[in-house]
Amino acid sequence: MSFARFAARRLGEMAATLLAASFVVFGAMYMAPGDPASFLLAGRSASPEALASVKAQYHLDEPFLLRYGRWLGDVLQGDFGRSITYRTDVSRLLADRLPTTLLLVAMALLVVVAAGLFLGRLAAVRGGATDTAVLVTTTFAVGTPSFVAAVLLQGLFAVKLGWFPTSGAGEGFTDKLWHLALPATALALYLIGMLARVTRSAMAEALDSDHVTVARSRGVPERHVIRRHVFRNSLGTVLTTGGLIVSTLLVCTVLVETAFSVGGIGQLLELSTSTKDFPTVQAISLIIVALFMAVNLVVDLLLPLVDPRVTLGTRGAAA
Repeated sequence: MSFARFAARRLGEMAATLLAASFVVFGAMYMAPGDPASFLLAGRSASPEALASVKAQYHLDEPFLLRYGRWLGDVLQGDFGRSITYRTDVSRLLADRLPTTLLLVAMALLVVVAAGLFLGRLAAVRGGATDTAVLVTTTFAVGTPSFVAAVLLQGLFAVKLGWFPTSGAGEGFTDKLWHLALPATALALYLIGMLARVTRSAMAEALDSDHVTVARSRGVPERHVIRRHVFRNSLGTVLTTGGLIVSTLLVCTVLVETAFSVGGIGQLLELSTSTKDFPTVQAISLIIVALFMAVNLVVDLLLPLVDPRVTLGTRGAAA
């Protein structure tokens, strides 16, 4: 299968999945117990006329499929509706908060990739006591949930030592980096351990392969063997894990942003869920699903370029 054909097929699958996800996201509002109009009124009693006005404003008096079609048409034009809690357009809320979340995820991903690959490579190449130390360290990291790491890091480095701010996202790019340093570390800790273990296992398997033995028997310098034959052949497994890592970062950012009051879409999702701000919850949920699928698409397209043993349309090495 050609690259263009494969990419077109994956984009079509992504569009179909997004359409199905949008139906589920929109319908979830109406699966909640009670009348949606009562949630919109925040539990306040209202006259039949006021209730009818609310239903007309949010098109609750129309058939479900018609409401869904109207909402989907607005979403395709970038209109996610109006926030019930904040009394403003959801699109404006997302435009204000999404860049902060994306910067936080990017910082955490950079930390995960740098530390995870370094520790995994170090453990596989050195072995012995170094391998044991890395395994113990990564076991601790994997066993520490993001919200626990957030509380520990905030208590030590922000409250006790005062090296970092306790909350907020800062103003300006440099100030944002300083404010998001602790949240990014808390977000990355668990995933550093996971990536380090995956890298170590993939490189250890590559070290035992026949072509590595042949390269060493021919006198190829060890550093070239590690770089060209071991680490490179492990990148396919690492890249596949990278898709899971980015997806996990997007999910865990809700907890970390709430702990540090970062003000991104993760914290907004938590607040909107608790206040039953359905238009905002629907918009953020759909965006997170779209980001998940975009990450998987990028991984699928890059995997054959990184690992020639993988053919388009499959994940995993050829036997």
